[in-house]
Amino acid sequence: MTKRDFPKIHFYDQDFVDVYDKTWAWIQDYWNSGGESEAIEGKFFTYPGSAAIKQLDAILSSFFLVYSNRIYQASPTLDLFYTRQEPSGAIRSAYSVSTGMPIVEKHNPEGLSLPLFAWAEFNLYHKSANKKRVKDIIPILHRYTEWIDSVYKRENGLYQVPLAATEMGNAPRENTSYPVDFNTCMAINALYVSAMADILNDKETSFQYKRRYFSLKTRINDLMWNNDDGFYYDIDKNETQIKVKTLAGYWPLLAEIPNDEKAERIISKLQDPNIFGAPHPFPSLAVCEPAFNENGDGYHGSVFPHLTFMVIKGLEKYQRWGLARECAIRHLYFILDSMNPDGNHHKGKLWEAYLPLKEGPAQWHTNPDFPREQYLAYDALSTICLTIENIVGLFISLPRKTVDWIIPNLEIMGIENLSLKKNMITILSNKSGRGWEIHMESEKLYYFTINILGKKKKTLPIPSGKCSMLIDKL
Repeated sequence: MTKRDFPKIHFYDQDFVDVYDKTWAWIQDYWNSGGESEAIEGKFFTYPGSAAIKQLDAILSSFFLVYSNRIYQASPTLDLFYTRQEPSGAIRSAYSVSTGMPIVEKHNPEGLSLPLFAWAEFNLYHKSANKKRVKDIIPILHRYTEWIDSVYKRENGLYQVPLAATEMGNAPRENTSYPVDFNTCMAINALYVSAMADILNDKETSFQYKRRYFSLKTRINDLMWNNDDGFYYDIDKNETQIKVKTLAGYWPLLAEIPNDEKAERIISKLQDPNIFGAPHPFPSLAVCEPAFNENGDGYHGSVFPHLTFMVIKGLEKYQRWGLARECAIRHLYFILDSMNPDGNHHKGKLWEAYLPLKEGPAQWHTNPDFPREQYLAYDALSTICLTIENIVGLFISLPRKTVDWIIPNLEIMGIENLSLKKNMITILSNKSGRGWEIHMESEKLYYFTINILGKKKKTLPIPSGKCSMLIDKL
């Protein structure tokens, strides 16, 4: 095996393995697909034929590109946005592939997008252990935060932003002044800037951003939580809740804003078929809402892989590994069944959004270009990232030299030749005559934590070379 191959996954359903392998092959067409441009140098990830490089896509793509064994770098597309930061601190939501200039629209004149750079950078750090990058990034994110504060922060401590900044298209959120998702993403920004400052032992910055985080957490819980409904809502300019249940109400899980009791109440709605527990998890609008459309109609019920990813990552924050995995598997099956109606997955396509109640791509009656085919900024989160992290169950931290494997049930699965910086590792489980066995191969020492069915948990140092362990002996 050369070190220039993608990691291989093993899973009992070969269709999952096939779509994972195909996604890596498809990504080649997204790499620098704008062509060589004088305005934008170097390589970047963007949708083929797109006139714009989008901030949200750059952030989301970093979560799966980190698993490419450095064949595709996760950071250059993010750096493209950082190098265009303006003196005010502004970073715009999209830039032209041909000119490198910002692209803004009348409904969002400042080109604001969800402030998720810090979330992406914290994840990159745990997959690369690049401390110098963290040091370089924090001042950029600080200026970006200050710019958002100066333009959008109001006296109530929340952010009054255009709905276009939430990137939820035609979602029925009329009269929203303070969107729950944008305000929560500012809390996520504060949470991860603080965590990165801790990495550098920068106590002052860490404290400053922790205080920001707790201030936002308090305001979101006070103004956006509805105790009768057990849900987080947008609020209007008078701080009155707009009682429409959209998937935006699940960002607070990712930010660890609800306490356990509140979390339990909103998580229960993910399992209720009349709310968000649709056959294909999770519709962008609750099934019980009057505006819900079984054809999706954009954000009136379509299942968007990047929003499903967000919800599943939120479930992890509350240790709901089993539910997260079950929903990830169901989501993948719907993606596979939607690739080709006749069951031939080898010729099919992935889609930007899916139907909530049956297989197939979603529809939007006033938007003939929806959904886009092979929108990998969203889809690869499912076919690569959820597959490795939630279906196979591996969580990797390079600076800690740890691999955690959370296995809800014993199956033949694992990963082969995954690069941890300069260390290639293989972890596979299978059944032998001696019982369930885990085989491991590594070039360097690392620490392996196995958590089986929530009943057995053990951390072991894994030496270089090959070794195996019997689960019954743990």
